[in-house]
Amino acid sequence: MSRAPEFPRTATPSGLVGRVLGLNPGLMTGPGTNTYLVGRKDPILLDTGAGVPEYLPLLADYLKQRGWPRPSRILLTHRHRDHMGGVPQLREMFRSIGVAKMIYRDAELPGPMENLADGATVTGAGVTLVAIHTPGHASDHLCYYLAEEKALFTGDLILGGTTTVIPPDDGDLADYMASLRRLQGLDVRRIYPAHGPVIEDAAAKIQEYIDHRLMRERQILDALGDGLHTIPEMVARIYADVSPALHYAAGMSVHSHLVKLKREGRVREEFVPNAPSRWRLV
Repeated sequence: MSRAPEFPRTATPSGLVGRVLGLNPGLMTGPGTNTYLVGRKDPILLDTGAGVPEYLPLLADYLKQRGWPRPSRILLTHRHRDHMGGVPQLREMFRSIGVAKMIYRDAELPGPMENLADGATVTGAGVTLVAIHTPGHASDHLCYYLAEEKALFTGDLILGGTTTVIPPDDGDLADYMASLRRLQGLDVRRIYPAHGPVIEDAAAKIQEYIDHRLMRERQILDALGDGLHTIPEMVARIYADVSPALHYAAGMSVHSHLVKLKREGRVREEFVPNAPSRWRLV
């Protein structure tokens, strides 16, 4: 994801939703992590950013502008640091604030948290949020459906302006595709992503993400058929128009595709000592 310096630090995209930027720009985070305040008063805070100190005064200033003393509680989309890293500082700032996420394969959490199951409903002032388990980018990933707007907070499942990475440790491309298809069964009009701007045509974006992954799969199969057998070789060809700084992340996504294809019996992996694995069509 490319950085967008002009991206606003705060915004109010709707009467029910405010946005405060996490101030952690980078190649993988774009302008930074979006944190959202949801509700007409005493808002629910979705995600906490990475723990950048400058985020706290920015959040406090936005709360003051809206006439809100504090968030009522914190909900997390998933465990990655740029979403959960700010929890300790926010607990210092807002004593006794509750924090909730799906607790699933978590090795360590920054303090006690309430477990949110798939389908759990969280209500606030004029808002209803439904937790939807959407693994793929992370095994504990939740999206939150805002019933009043028919909108979806997608975390890192769907991003504004680019596609997401499937990490090899806790990601799973088959799960990711299933999560995208699950979203197609919801009545979603607008998407609030964790990185980048609001997406107004939700159905088109979800289909775009599915089509993109299917295209990448075809490109990988074509590369294998043309005699490219290692991930670096495939990345150099498939992502030739992408900055080399992003090729490592692209390699993670290619690997996730290959793991999926291996499970499906369509490719096999050959392990080579002190060298990248070689992949071949079955």
